[in-house]
Amino acid sequence: MEISQSADPCTRFGALASPALPAVSVPSALSASNAAHICDLVTVPARQGLEAVDILRRGAGDGVGPVLHDDGCDTLGFLVPPGTAAAWDVPGSTCTETNGRGLSLAVPDPVPPVEGSDWLLPPGDADLATDPAVLRAALGEAARLIEAADNRR
Repeated sequence: MEISQSADPCTRFGALASPALPAVSVPSALSASNAAHICDLVTVPARQGLEAVDILRRGAGDGVGPVLHDDGCDTLGFLVPPGTAAAWDVPGSTCTETNGRGLSLAVPDPVPPVEGSDWLLPPGDADLATDPAVLRAALGEAARLIEAADNRR
């Protein structure tokens, strides 16, 4: 099954792509349906990430895109449009340029792009990369909710 451009979670926000990012070469072992895509990855502590996923899923608009969790369930990673890492400044999180390394979003069984991780929300269930501005707001709200909950104890 080929992924149509409208279902490509990382290139939907192609206008945000940095011209400095190199083109991705697809290894010959990958078929057209397993083509690599360029996304950046925002990594946050699991507790804050899970709160943010809930906030994004309840909100209006595009909501949340594909989300990874590590095998230890310590962190969550949100796929965001390419170029996000250049301006990401949210305390307690990191944003990494993946340049498509190991990133296969083939539906129905996409391979997680980070070794030792698995999908919390796989591509197909979450069709779009998460909008960085929406994610930034959700992470801020999640941090405030966690702080309020911790201060009540």
